[in-house]
Amino acid sequence: MILASQLVFFICIWITLMPNASVVAEIKRPHPRCSSSMEQTRKQETRMRKVDSTKVWPLKYKQILHIDDHDFAMRPGFGGSPVPVGIDVQVESIDSISEVDMDFTMTFYLRHYWKDERLAFPSKTNKSMTFDHRLIEKIWVPDIFFVHSKRSFIHDTTVENIMLRVHPDGNVLFSVRITVSAMCFMDFSRFPLDTQNCSLELESYAYNEEDLMLYWKHGNKSLNTDEHISLSQFFIEEFSASSGFAFYSSTGWYNRLFINFVLRRHIFFFVLQTYFPAMLMVMLSWVSFWIDRRAVPARVSLGITTVLTMSTILSGVSASMPQVSYIKAVDVYLWVSSLFVFLSVIEYAAVNYLTTVEERKRFKKTGKISRMYSIEATQAMAFDGCYHDSKTDMDQTSFSLHSEEDALQGRCIGNLSADLPRIKRRKSLGGQIGRIILENNHVIDTYSRILFPTVYITFNLFYWSIYV
Repeated sequence: MILASQLVFFICIWITLMPNASVVAEIKRPHPRCSSSMEQTRKQETRMRKVDSTKVWPLKYKQILHIDDHDFAMRPGFGGSPVPVGIDVQVESIDSISEVDMDFTMTFYLRHYWKDERLAFPSKTNKSMTFDHRLIEKIWVPDIFFVHSKRSFIHDTTVENIMLRVHPDGNVLFSVRITVSAMCFMDFSRFPLDTQNCSLELESYAYNEEDLMLYWKHGNKSLNTDEHISLSQFFIEEFSASSGFAFYSSTGWYNRLFINFVLRRHIFFFVLQTYFPAMLMVMLSWVSFWIDRRAVPARVSLGITTVLTMSTILSGVSASMPQVSYIKAVDVYLWVSSLFVFLSVIEYAAVNYLTTVEERKRFKKTGKISRMYSIEATQAMAFDGCYHDSKTDMDQTSFSLHSEEDALQGRCIGNLSADLPRIKRRKSLGGQIGRIILENNHVIDTYSRILFPTVYITFNLFYWSIYV
């Protein structure tokens, strides 16, 4: 009985639990439609991976180029013949030429060509692969530097301007856009009528001629320039490429390439700013030869003004030039012009002194000062710079005294008589100006009017014939 009751109890429990187990089995068992959709999704993802190969490209280029299989710290063909590296340059612009710092700044595209068999890869289409700057650190590239360079940088807007192209046979093209400031040994002996020869020198830093051979890829056509290159003060006459060798006592011989260019300076700017003002100052100093020798303030102020102006021109030119130890062409012209201006001042000092000596001699002989060199006239000329005829002044003074004595005889007669000397004075001054100037000019002034212009014109003829 007890066994029968236990059996009935277990049967009831089993009947109660069976529906839940079937439900679970239903859930775990995949529906045929759901399983087919999942298989289609997996196939589509696999197909997308095959089409979008860029997602796995960073993992492939190392395998294609065999970067991990070689030591790229060594040059190609280490232990054998030197690796030939061809150079090609495209000059974009010459940014500036500085005479004070004696340097120039140039922007250009520098292209390297060499063959590295370690980078060869199989290709059915024989197409090259192009990379940016991220691959440069993982392979060997030539270590080109610029001799006598002061500053240089690779352009990095918007990314570093570096391009690397690898061909299936291992040929490599490495291009970089760079700006370099380098020294230019200038000769200013003919400045500003000069022509400067500058050069940018390329050389390998670590590899001498036994390991690396630099050469121009296309000979003289390896150096190309932009047609629109222009400078404010220079005209670019010539661009040329050349090669040579450099020897260092500790490391040996190195191949060196030269980018040569010839610059001819524009003269028109300096004619307007330097030569023409100097000519005007020299000619202005000659005006004093035509001024009365007794007009001391006029002639002295004119001479000092021209001397100070020439000093200003000299200072301006020296400030924009390097402190060289030899004489430049512009220095010759400006110093000679300053000498002419200075001599015009000395000329008047000599005239003034000789006039004083001459007057002393006359005073010793006659015992009185002549009418032309009377003290009153000389003092009046010194103060107002105008000529005073002592004779007419004396006539006017005597007449005014005589008029005062005869004032009682009638004002009408006195006024009429007083007007006559003034009219005579005006006529005498108007008609005798030429005679007065000729009589009061010293013989030195007369000769200086001809001698100074003649010598200065002769100097200009020699100067421009030599330097132009």
